[in-house]
Amino acid sequence: MTVYTNTPYDRLTVGMEAEATRLCVADDLYVFAHASGNMNPLHLPKEDGDLDGKPEAIAPSAWLAALISGVLGSRLPGPGTLYKSQALRFLGRAEAGDTVTAKVRLTALGDGREATFDTWIEAEDGTRLAEGEAVVIAPEKSQDFKARDVPGLTVQSHVHFDRLIAEAEHLDPIPTAVVAPESADSLAGAVLGWKHTLITPILVGSAAKIANAAIEAGVSIEGLELIDEPDHARAAARAVALVHEGRAQAVMKGHLHTDTLLRAVIKREGGLRTGRRLSHVFVMDVPGVDHLVLVTDAAINIAPDLETKVDIVQNAIDLGRALGIEQPKVGVLSAVETVTPNIPSTLDAAVLSKMAERGQIKGGIVDGPLAMDNAVDLEAAATKGIKSLVAGRADILVAPNLEAGNMIAKQLTFVAHAEAGGIVIGASVPVILSSRADDDKARLASCAVAALYAARRPMP
Repeated sequence: MTVYTNTPYDRLTVGMEAEATRLCVADDLYVFAHASGNMNPLHLPKEDGDLDGKPEAIAPSAWLAALISGVLGSRLPGPGTLYKSQALRFLGRAEAGDTVTAKVRLTALGDGREATFDTWIEAEDGTRLAEGEAVVIAPEKSQDFKARDVPGLTVQSHVHFDRLIAEAEHLDPIPTAVVAPESADSLAGAVLGWKHTLITPILVGSAAKIANAAIEAGVSIEGLELIDEPDHARAAARAVALVHEGRAQAVMKGHLHTDTLLRAVIKREGGLRTGRRLSHVFVMDVPGVDHLVLVTDAAINIAPDLETKVDIVQNAIDLGRALGIEQPKVGVLSAVETVTPNIPSTLDAAVLSKMAERGQIKGGIVDGPLAMDNAVDLEAAATKGIKSLVAGRADILVAPNLEAGNMIAKQLTFVAHAEAGGIVIGASVPVILSSRADDDKARLASCAVAALYAARRPMP
């Protein structure tokens, strides 16, 4: 914990100096925009504020001024200081990625504990970006301040999804049969994936409803193949047939019931079955977590038995590897981290761990049972005395049943502000399940996940 020590007025002497160096990062600009209300796009990292075709990410001049306030309030005179005035001339600009130093020099002392400082900001090469004068009321008494009551900040930038989308954009777009994209949101998601070169949609559904959805969404479907099939069950069957014909490499849910789509996918004759059970994997970008978090199964298998859980775990490992996790760490969750006969999910977790040790589950490290806290938090794992390659650092969270998995995914989304995309694994091609609640980033991420899995899926 940082301790800030002040210099009270009676110990100040003219000529005293202090400084602080700061790397300007994109998150600083977002935090300043929210704190100040200054939404000038010149200062927002991903926006093109001057319409020259590229983002600027220029640090607001007032952000530079705030660095001087930081030196005066934290270093010299330090805690207990109050501003009377600040005059500044801005001579240059800083951008995200630049290192700047704020400096102050005491030039005069006056009545009423008044202290006058020369103030300036320097770039890394010493060039002055701002200069001026500050007058403050210096603290009367000595003080050491521990910043224990200042909460941390989590900026909701989803860098992991940005990486996945960028990687997938370099691949050839995968032909994707989109079933019944007959609402504005479902059609817009497919078109968005198309615009980002992640998928090439083949629209299968009511031509009239799809045309109306395009008008409502304000998107153009010119150039896309459209197969007119108003009946949802027959549309799902046609999408599956497109896969068998080699014309589609993925299937995407539009505005129809999930059961209707999956019924065509898992059909014994003419479906997309493989030797594994289907399972859904949420791929989640959680602010403050330095890696992707995969949650399974939260959408298909209601109360999976042990045999089904084997497939759920293997499906998730295969997806994790396709997304760039070399050896995914799988935490099999339960309410407790000890094997307890009265809690069947702990027995399943222990068996799954042993099966992975014996090579019956391949490509990842599996451990369980683990409770949620010690699966994702190293300190919690250490407190419980758990020694494991997975505990505290799990990439994949395997829920004991659909209810638990759904709760975990929604809590991460709506409480921890995670973005969630995901696909169904276990069929011969990935199946993208979209939700009306998904925003553009989540829809793009789901398309990117499907494209990366289709290109990189491990061979059995």
